[in-house]
Amino acid sequence: MGIAVRDEGHKVNSNINVTPMVDVMLVLLIIFMVITPMLTNKVQIDLAKVNNPIAMPDADKDDAIVVAVTRDGKLFLGQNLISASELGQQVADRLQNKTDKTVYVRADARAQFKDVEDAIDDVRTAGVDQVGLLTQKVEGENVMTGGE
Repeated sequence: MGIAVRDEGHKVNSNINVTPMVDVMLVLLIIFMVITPMLTNKVQIDLAKVNNPIAMPDADKDDAIVVAVTRDGKLFLGQNLISASELGQQVADRLQNKTDKTVYVRADARAQFKDVEDAIDDVRTAGVDQVGLLTQKVEGENVMTGGE
């Protein structure tokens, strides 16, 4: 009578197979590369360039109220296209629960001055304490700066 000896212990592979993990990581990388440009929620505007701007880091916050005036006179509140008649009311609605009543205006460098002035007037009549005009430094990169 013989004893059957099983020799399975020598067949065990203790190496970690990283191929599935690399596949998943590459898929995630591709997804993030495609989605990241879509996350910028700003209207494309060529800001006025100045030499000595005042930094306004609060304009980049998620709850900041930003009004954009394009070169063809269109108004945007955040990312939404809005008419001039609705601007004051919608800004007032957004300011109801806020203690900081500052609105930032991003105006295209080639926008008509009257369009920018009308937007600021509408914002002021809505009860805004301060209006920040966002500009860009001449020799720097796209830094959100501006002055009052």
